[in-house]
Amino acid sequence: MRNVLEVCPKSLQKKLHARLRYMFDAPDLDTARRILELVVQEFETLAPKAVERLEACFEDAMAVMALPEPIRRRLRTTNALERLNREIRRRERMVGIFPNEQAALRLLGAVLMEIDETWATGHRYLDMAEYLAWMNKPKEGEAIQQRNNDLEAA
Repeated sequence: MRNVLEVCPKSLQKKLHARLRYMFDAPDLDTARRILELVVQEFETLAPKAVERLEACFEDAMAVMALPEPIRRRLRTTNALERLNREIRRRERMVGIFPNEQAALRLLGAVLMEIDETWATGHRYLDMAEYLAWMNKPKEGEAIQQRNNDLEAA
């Protein structure tokens, strides 16, 4: 979203942001593609660079649509990475000046190990149980095939 908005004229950024948010919050990929078509029609003459960039990166940005809805937002945003960077900067400011590169790497390693331990023992950014349930659920074609096999066996 940032990449598209940075080449959009300032006067249109809020309007385009609202359309892009709607597209990212679409329930499925087909709906997102329909919204993309509407956005392209609306902005192709007003913000051609933004539309060009949006079309070029659409498939990459929508890769998360193949995943179950509850974990999409966590994987498509950079919130976790931004939080990690803030924590590293906070700790770095406390030290001030590092005597050498190894000292900075030790602090970075210690912060990362602490966060990993917190996430491994309690805090869960992603609940993989939802993902595993989604993966183990038979897909529509598989369910029909299984039903046909059951009918033949009976």
